[in-house]
Amino acid sequence: MSVSGAGPDTGAPSARARALAVLRVRSRALAVALLPAAAAVILLAGGSTGHLPGPGWDLARRILTPVAVLVLLLAAGVALVVARARPAVSPTVPIAEEAAPDLYRMVRDLADRLGVPAPSAIALTPDCDSWLEDRTHPAHAPPPPEERDDTAQAGRSARRVPAAPVLVIGSPFLWWMRVAELRALLAPVVAGTGPSAHPDIAAARRFVRGLDAAVAVTSAPDRGPVFRAVLGGVGWVARLLLHGSRVHAAEMERGVAAAAAERAKTVDYGLRIVAQEQVGLAYAGWDRLLTRVALPAWRMGRWPARLNAGVVAALTELSRRDRLAEGFASRLGERPACDLLEEPGAVDEATSLLAARLFHGGPAETGPDWSPVHWGDYPEEVVDRKWRTDAARLHRILDALRVPPADEESRAPDGPTLARVLTHLTASPDLPPAPVPAVKAVEAPAPDEDDPTGGTAHSAALAARLTAELAREEATAVAAAAVAAGPQGSAAPDPDPLRDDRALPLFPLQPPRTGRELLADHITAMVCCAAMDTVGAAPGLDWLDGPTLLVGGARATDLPPQVLSLIEDGDPSDLRNWLTRQGIRPEKPVRLA
Repeated sequence: MSVSGAGPDTGAPSARARALAVLRVRSRALAVALLPAAAAVILLAGGSTGHLPGPGWDLARRILTPVAVLVLLLAAGVALVVARARPAVSPTVPIAEEAAPDLYRMVRDLADRLGVPAPSAIALTPDCDSWLEDRTHPAHAPPPPEERDDTAQAGRSARRVPAAPVLVIGSPFLWWMRVAELRALLAPVVAGTGPSAHPDIAAARRFVRGLDAAVAVTSAPDRGPVFRAVLGGVGWVARLLLHGSRVHAAEMERGVAAAAAERAKTVDYGLRIVAQEQVGLAYAGWDRLLTRVALPAWRMGRWPARLNAGVVAALTELSRRDRLAEGFASRLGERPACDLLEEPGAVDEATSLLAARLFHGGPAETGPDWSPVHWGDYPEEVVDRKWRTDAARLHRILDALRVPPADEESRAPDGPTLARVLTHLTASPDLPPAPVPAVKAVEAPAPDEDDPTGGTAHSAALAARLTAELAREEATAVAAAAVAAGPQGSAAPDPDPLRDDRALPLFPLQPPRTGRELLADHITAMVCCAAMDTVGAAPGLDWLDGPTLLVGGARATDLPPQVLSLIEDGDPSDLRNWLTRQGIRPEKPVRLA
């Protein structure tokens, strides 16, 4: 394979043919735009030379000339929007060469072995995936130097030089995989720089990405009526062209992928099978770490600063518990891929903050309500705080519902108790359900009536009130963030979604929790607070299950069924028996947040 071509690899001829088909769509669009102008030129030339005399030709010239000018103006407007539209770029953490010289050296050596151009740069993404991304658009290049005019002009000229795509690597791979495994995994990805350098394929990709960016610009909200009318026509043309080239573009990318995979067979092909097994394992551990460990911290205004280091602990625990990687124990003695970075801790922190933004929508910088937390401090600063905050919210709602204290509380009226919750949720056929007061101050969405909350009347009412209360708190937080953003919120939307907090999170981890789930979480939090304050239990962190209660140094894994029995059946006997076995006294007051 030559540097400028796709070579004889399988899939390369098909990719080039599909690229030409995409470019033919562009050529046809240009021909349609120039056809009225060409006809008008012929008519005007014929009239001036006397070859097309007569009133009929004169009428045709008077009609076709302004039509041709109008079509040219419209075509120029569409071309201008397509050219100036900023193509989407995946949110990543850039890695400079001085920050990872060994990683760059490995990638360049891999490119030399494959006979393809080396990627122009390397970036990390907080996800289990790797790909090549074209960032040759002028909007993606750094601003030119400002020392001298000639230097600035040189910078602008340099930005027009085509560059190789950027190699984006999933950050969990660097921490979990060994160096040899990462090299084998990246071989087919790096091999894609060869087809990417082909002029026809590169031009077809720029055309499709420009159309896609133009559609995004014309679909942006907060536009005035004039802009909407003008951009509406541009968007229609861009969508029409995109529809005509979509099939060819998809087949072109399949051909590029096939050519890259065929060429990569010559490098570490056997080791790639092992690396692919590690990809599946890494994805499973990463998903559980985000949804069960990171998400509770994000909801508390804290973001774990070492997510990638945590995925190693999670995958090690997953391998030990489920015996998924029994044959790979020896691999842990090999050099991890994160050693290719000069400062893996700083890179881990940067990717962890980006993950919090993408998956939860957190701010771009730390602050009093958005601060990092290390794994050693997670139980005390996240788990303990989460439980006591949930327990405090539960008792505030019980106060608003005018729920009386339990009988046991008459002897200890100086604080909230678990017994009050148990007594209130105990089913009583002659007790009407408590009313749900209206939520004031900030409008909050009503609970989902189609959601089968289940349980007794009291548990359903309490779950509905919890849903409304959490919605009110979320609305208050969003309003506060909008006020903090200042006049920027009313400005035109930024093409970079990471600069517009209204567009975050880009990839929410899970749908909103149901009322029954919220109630179960709050009751569990109250039980954990009672355990910590009466029998000396401690908050803990399980790498796969998140916050956990440690009673006597052991995990309390049998608590959820007892809580669900109370919610669904209104029967506290199972939970009371569990409390008795653990020595927890529900009538004792607990400390809330």
